Amino acid sequence: MSSPAASAPSVFRHRDFRLYQLARLCAVLAVQIESVAIGWQVYEMTGSALALGYTGLAQFLPFLAFSIIGGQVADRVDRRVILAVCQGVMLLCSLLLLTFSLGHIQDVRFVYGVLVLFGTARAFYAPAGSAITPHLVPPEEISRAIAVNSTTWQVATIAGPAVGGALYAWAGATGSYLGSAVLCALTVVWILTLKVRTGRASSEAFSVSTLLAGFRFVRRQRMLLGSITLDLFAVLLGGAVALLPIYARDVLHTGPWGLGVLRSAPAAGAALVAVILAVRPLGGRAGWKMFVSVAIFGAATLVFGVSRSLPLSVLALAVAGAADMVSVVVRSTLELVATPDEMRGRVGAVNMMCVGASNELGEFRAGAFAEHVGVVPAVVAGAVGTLVVVGLWAWAFPELRQVDHLEEAARQPLPGNAGPEAASTTS
Repeated sequence: MSSPAASAPSVFRHRDFRLYQLARLCAVLAVQIESVAIGWQVYEMTGSALALGYTGLAQFLPFLAFSIIGGQVADRVDRRVILAVCQGVMLLCSLLLLTFSLGHIQDVRFVYGVLVLFGTARAFYAPAGSAITPHLVPPEEISRAIAVNSTTWQVATIAGPAVGGALYAWAGATGSYLGSAVLCALTVVWILTLKVRTGRASSEAFSVSTLLAGFRFVRRQRMLLGSITLDLFAVLLGGAVALLPIYARDVLHTGPWGLGVLRSAPAAGAALVAVILAVRPLGGRAGWKMFVSVAIFGAATLVFGVSRSLPLSVLALAVAGAADMVSVVVRSTLELVATPDEMRGRVGAVNMMCVGASNELGEFRAGAFAEHVGVVPAVVAGAVGTLVVVGLWAWAFPELRQVDHLEEAARQPLPGNAGPEAASTTS
């Protein structure tokens, strides 16, 4: 039997998987560069923590409104086509922001409007992107493919903010938005070169019942329910990304380059763990390791909240990102191996709704809270809340604690999963 290290690169034998990673790399780089520019520009224009929070809310509301429909579409339309169209809309968003910068428009509502369009595109993009991975690699390689997906995402999330900060310092928001537009265009090219055709995964007629089937499926699968909601509430409370421009300028007294470093730090830690997990899978007691990792995420966020040192803040964010990656791999693997293909779009939509709520709605929570009690108390209180959530979920979801080897789960249905018939739309 080959060692894990020897077999780890096997996922790159698959042409479409390699091309998909190039597409993901360009897409995430574009988003991260854009995010740094938007955050710094909005805070410069308004000086308001609440205004930064609204950037998250502007993305979350359309994502919430359209995600379930996006999951339904992902189960009925070729997922490659969905990815290409949505990425084209994201390219349009970058071009609109570039126009905003070139025109020296000072109305922040224009930015919010573009973010609403971006959130709408992401509502359709996310379920299709989540559901396409099992079509790119064999079932026994899904866990490693997820780790590689995460590695690609984290590498781009490390480089993107740093590049975005440097571009903003050198050429202002215009340079950042132009770079983002070029990367979005490259993403469309890479997606269109994919040969995979997923076709129509589900033959069920469109109805309210099929629309809500993903929620019913997750509710029955308590391991999925526990892992998804654990991430939802932990990051909703503990996320501090929206407040990084304030920390960079007013707490740590640095500039756009420092903001880029802070935004890159969680991804640096996560990328390191993702590479390790791609080479050496998580092993046994995966459920317990997930709970421990989320607790570490909360503790590291607490350290970041009280830090007044840039190096310590960067280290704390890196540790938080590393811990979060363990949770991401466990949750994503459970989602894919527990869900039949005809349900993956809708179940992915439920997961992405929760991820969107934890990230974008978490940004709004952090901004609104910081506006009233201050930035440091907002982060500290959120971190403590995350630790409380870990304790409550470890007690409430013993099924999740008992998850052992993810590789074994990838070779057989998870306990409680009745197979494709579990996706039945009957209550």
